[in-house]
This record gives sequence, structure tokens and C-alpha cells, in this order.
Amino acid sequence: MNKTIPDKPLRVIIVDDNKNMRESVALLLQSTPSLLLIAEFDSGEECIKQVDTLKPDVILMDIDMPKLSGIETVKIIRKQFPGLPILMLTGFEDDDKVFDSICAGANGYILKNTSMELLIHHIHEVYTGGAPMTPVIARKVLTRFAKTQVTETKNEDYNLSKREMEVLELLVKGKSYKTIATELKVSYETVHTHIRKIYHKLHVKSIGEAVSKTIKNKILNS
Repeated sequence: MNKTIPDKPLRVIIVDDNKNMRESVALLLQSTPSLLLIAEFDSGEECIKQVDTLKPDVILMDIDMPKLSGIETVKIIRKQFPGLPILMLTGFEDDDKVFDSICAGANGYILKNTSMELLIHHIHEVYTGGAPMTPVIARKVLTRFAKTQVTETKNEDYNLSKREMEVLELLVKGKSYKTIATELKVSYETVHTHIRKIYHKLHVKSIGEAVSKTIKNKILNS
């Protein structure tokens, strides 16, 4: 679902077993009027228990945590809340973990050393329908997908229109709905309509699934 930034602050949850990282991000959120920290957890299990009650707008999720990893946490949350934006935070460039995060349904993937200014931007971007990735992560993702064996029929005809293919290409590049609208010179609502049709034709329910299927099946290269 497409969204615009509301007048009230976005409600954000942090999930990270690293106390210093949690405190650092918490300080950032507390000093940013457009964002509101509503909870911080050191485990995926605690987040899962309370996400329904807290009703966050965005979750910041560490990939590597003891017991239940961030990737497994995303899988569980995604089943109950398919439209909840989840932005993964990773401290290192691990192709497999980023790839697995995409398949799990995460909406964006950024390095923990990203500047605070960019982190704020990415939180807003993922809320409005974007799929933010730092350049290093984006390259890793594309490289990892390129090496992945195609598991579905590569030449399957998904009946995507020319415009839908253009929207999908920009979506794969991590562009937000707003940026896609600007680049294609169409309205925000039109972009949302195209993406809804793309999801239907590809039989997916999230940006992560759409990107995963597009690259694995070489839809843009067919």
C-alpha cells in the first residue's frame, strides 16, 4: 500500500542485541521530530510478542541476533503483517544474509555505519514504499542474485505491459514510489496502481518478493 508521511511522527521499533547500537539509534530518533521511538528490543522473540500491541509504522531489524535471527523474525512478522515496513541493519557485507533477508520479505537493507542523516531518510523512504539499499549492499544483492540458480521457468510470460516493466525495473533498483513517479512523469497514485498489478501478475505480496522473483527469473531480460 502506498503511503505518504503523516503529520504525526512515525512510530519506530528497534530490534538489535547490540546495546550500544540500540542506544545510538534511540538518541537519533529522540532528536528527530518526524520519528518516535516506541520500543527497543534485544531479541526478535520480544518484538514478535509485542508488535501487534505497539502497532509500529517501521521496524529497524538487526540481521544477526542470538536464538532467533533477524531474518527468521522477519519471516514470522511478515506472515501476520504483510504490509509493515521492515528495514534491515547489517554490520557487514554478507551476500547470503542480505539475499535471505530479501526472500524473507524485508523492505530495505542498509549498513549500520550509514550516516544518521541517511538513516532518517531511509526510514521515511521505506515507510512510503521505497526499498532503500546502500550502494554497497545493492551491488552485493545483484551479484548474489546473478549467481542464484533459476528455480522457476525463466521464459514464463507474466504479461507485464511496457509501463509495468519500466516500473518494475526502477523498483528493482530500489527506487521509491515518489522517485518512480517523478522519473516516469506520472502521478504517485498511478505508480501504486502499476505496482499493484505487478504484484498480482508475479503472484507476490511485497517489494522484496517482487525483486527476488524478477532477478531470479530474469524477467527484465526476457
